[in-house]
Amino acid sequence: MSSERQGVVSAASWETWRTYGLYLSVILLANFIWEVLQLPLYTIWESGGKREIAFAVLHCTAGDLLIAALTLGFAHMALGRNWPSGHFWRVAAGATGLGVAYTAFSEWLNTSVERNWAYSDLMPIVPLAGVEIGLSPLLQWAIIPPLGFVFVRWQQTMAKSRDLT
Repeated sequence: MSSERQGVVSAASWETWRTYGLYLSVILLANFIWEVLQLPLYTIWESGGKREIAFAVLHCTAGDLLIAALTLGFAHMALGRNWPSGHFWRVAAGATGLGVAYTAFSEWLNTSVERNWAYSDLMPIVPLAGVEIGLSPLLQWAIIPPLGFVFVRWQQTMAKSRDLT
């Protein structure tokens, strides 16, 4: 392979990793904030101690980061191998859809089957295929990933405009 071709591959690879890093950084911060704000919608807010609540927020935020990384990776492989330079929004939609679907499954599993956590009376409930799922976690995954992708695209546009000047 020529050195020119290797440079192109390296630049494309660097752009992909940089985009992953930027997206996941936004996801980490936004999900941490969301997890803190939605605490009153879960029973741990009333029944848990400070350490238990802090652990839950950090644990859930780490889980959110893992879900975001995996859903982006799966969407990237399945829907747009040359992402982020091509098929950006198709991959973004796929990652968001996977995130919402996983969240619905996880909420059902953890509230109805395993009973690892419970909703407080403040949680709005969505009946979904005969199962009751909390609205807040569904909105979390319907809102935060698209906002993360919008931010990443905005950053890419700003970087390109700086390069042109």
